[in-house]
Amino acid sequence: MPLPALFDLSGETAVITGSSRGIGKAIAHRMAEHGAQVVVSSRKADACEAAVAEINAAVGREAAVSIPANIADKASLQALVDKTVERFGQIDHLVCNAASNPYFGPQEGISDDQFGKILQNNIVSNHWLITMVVPAMRERKAGSITIISSVGGLKASTVIGAYCISKAADMQLARNLAAEYGPDNIRVNCIAPGLIKTDFAKALWDNPDILKASTSGAPLRRIGVPDEIAGMAVLLAGKAGAFATGQTFVIDGGATIA
Repeated sequence: MPLPALFDLSGETAVITGSSRGIGKAIAHRMAEHGAQVVVSSRKADACEAAVAEINAAVGREAAVSIPANIADKASLQALVDKTVERFGQIDHLVCNAASNPYFGPQEGISDDQFGKILQNNIVSNHWLITMVVPAMRERKAGSITIISSVGGLKASTVIGAYCISKAADMQLARNLAAEYGPDNIRVNCIAPGLIKTDFAKALWDNPDILKASTSGAPLRRIGVPDEIAGMAVLLAGKAGAFATGQTFVIDGGATIA
């Protein structure tokens, strides 16, 4: 049965950072399911290879490959881009999903190193990677870039303040780049998940009190799962998202409107 044209990514290549687990892996899986060749990338090669094996088994073809990279290392990101182009010829879609949050607590207690790491990995590294893939997209007059932000970028926090600052900056990065690259038919958007059951967010959902506070007032009254973010990433990469750019798409069970 052919895929609906609006969501068909057949013959296209997507690079997804932080995709050996959680939201990134769900996005890689669903993009592969919709026909794309996907590059699974995170720091640990064994984790990438395990995700690749899982995705390929699920979709029934060799859709995913592993190219590990450290987002904090500019040379490592360039190698990710170069190896992908060498393997597949081009990068049609980039999903900047990898992020860091080494500190949980009041803003006044964060160390300079922790603050710097958050800003580097969650903003600057996205900027680096985007500038590496965009020149070829501009030549082709086609491409999509999706940054995984967070509803934290829309709200105040007393426990993950620096992370929220970085995620707000990602939204502005998407707006700026959408304006800059739009004339070349390159779309840049953010997805802002609410609380999702991932290892990355465990400090928020593993604590029953925090989980209750985060979900009790939301219309859907529950935490999300990674696969509930993946569909939007597929939409934004496909023809269904062809007129969307510079936007932040909130997927949070209604928490921010409650």
